Amino acid sequence: MRRPRPVRPVRPALVAGVLGILLTLLAASPALASTYRYWSFWDGAGGTWAYATQGPSSMRPADGSVQGFRFVVSKDAADQAAPPRTAPDFAAICSATAPVTGKKRIALVIDFGTPAEAQAGETPPQDTPRTACAQVGPDATTAEALAEVAKPLRYNSAALLCAVSGYPKQGCGEPLADTSAAPSGAPSGAPSGATPPAASGDSGGGPSAGLLAGIAAVAALAAAAVWQSRRRRTR
Repeated sequence: MRRPRPVRPVRPALVAGVLGILLTLLAASPALASTYRYWSFWDGAGGTWAYATQGPSSMRPADGSVQGFRFVVSKDAADQAAPPRTAPDFAAICSATAPVTGKKRIALVIDFGTPAEAQAGETPPQDTPRTACAQVGPDATTAEALAEVAKPLRYNSAALLCAVSGYPKQGCGEPLADTSAAPSGAPSGAPSGATPPAASGDSGGGPSAGLLAGIAAVAALAAAAVWQSRRRRTR
């Protein structure tokens, strides 16, 4: 008859190491709330602005929709984002554009932001938001509607919207080097599908995928240590 092996508790050093890594990851999470300068994307359904849940290249709005873009300086907290400064009023924007069979009309609001939100050396093309009525095919995306009325557009290699009507001339949603330099009263909101920091632009605030993956890995190490300890007890 085999004698049971003595119970070996989980090594304190291992537990301490796992907890240390976990605490380090959690402590680093506030730093992920960087400040960005980018084109945010909005949906005007129901007459009010709501942060878009899809990117402009994937959203296919119905006839009579209102879509908005605003150039902002903000952080990743979508519920605090500042929307375009013109109301999403389809009738007012598209009243002069007659319906055409086989086409849909999309009202667009393009807000170039304030001088305080502009990049160094640049000025918004106009102080007040621009409105336009795009008439496009029934399956057209918001990006295609925008291209009809606000060329030139500029995208980066990840297909993220960087410039509307050539503004800004360079840059594409990079985090600001000094977040304390963000203009007073600058909006705080998550970038949409139009721009970073989210990889697809569709996620809101909260820990990044990298942080969550790191926490999951640490939790897996801890679980493995506990499992190994219990396995030794049963031998």
